Amino acid sequence: MELRQLRYFLAVAEELHFTRAAERLCIGQPPLSYNIQQLEEELGVSLFLRTKRSVQLTDAGRQLMKKAYELLQLADQTKRLAQQLSKGEVGELNIGFTSSTPLTELFSELIQKHRQAFPSVRLIFKEMSTAKQLAALEKGELDLGFLRPAFSNNLETSALEFIHLRTDPLMVALPKSHPLINRQEIYLKELMHEEFVMYPAVAGTSIYKQIYMLCANDGFMPNVVQEAAEASTLIGLVAAGIGITILPACFDRIQLAGVSYRPLKDDQAKTSLLLAHLQCSLPANRALLIARFLALATVDVR
Repeated sequence: MELRQLRYFLAVAEELHFTRAAERLCIGQPPLSYNIQQLEEELGVSLFLRTKRSVQLTDAGRQLMKKAYELLQLADQTKRLAQQLSKGEVGELNIGFTSSTPLTELFSELIQKHRQAFPSVRLIFKEMSTAKQLAALEKGELDLGFLRPAFSNNLETSALEFIHLRTDPLMVALPKSHPLINRQEIYLKELMHEEFVMYPAVAGTSIYKQIYMLCANDGFMPNVVQEAAEASTLIGLVAAGIGITILPACFDRIQLAGVSYRPLKDDQAKTSLLLAHLQCSLPANRALLIARFLALATVDVR
């Protein structure tokens, strides 16, 4: 059974007249009659009662008519889906992001633009540290990753490609009773005698490694008195006066009573938000989905 035969059958079933059906289909009556006869032979039933004066559907014809509409609608849907797949307009993307990423306007604007442009593409988000994202990307478990490496110029991987989206300064979160609260900018070395609250090393966050490297460059190691896995918890601990912490500047959107933020003045006290993806050969549809996302991401990089 061919879709063409079903379309021919429906034309005759709706017109109940072979000549009018042939005219509607823009074909001759003999090929139309031949295709209907072939369909009946394949199904082993008569679909029409034919007389010299009329054409009527049989019971089998009426049943097939209902199913033919469903089959042709499904065929059209399948065709549209195949076309959307070939254009990268349908499918899903697994996207990793660090906890700071959703606090940037760039991220929210990009996701909204993508949803508007490609509403049939499902975006699956996974909050992960930079280290875990890099591993997941190389395994193919993620398609894209918004990450913040400790120092972006030290990335060593041939499997991934990185697009620089923005640079954010690092800031220090201080209790409002802190002596440095009246300063507009602070140098890292001024914090060498402070008590720090920080992510644990096992969290895999790049900021942990970066803080230790920056402090080492200034000749000291941070005195960590408390660890917490969430930035909001770290900021809450600062508000409680337990210590200070260093985070990307976008976290200043988390406003808690008792906490003030000040930028670090050191030249290296900054972090870059990168968009990473596999650069090896991928299935055509997956590669196109990623390319569509990257195209939107690079329109307004800042």
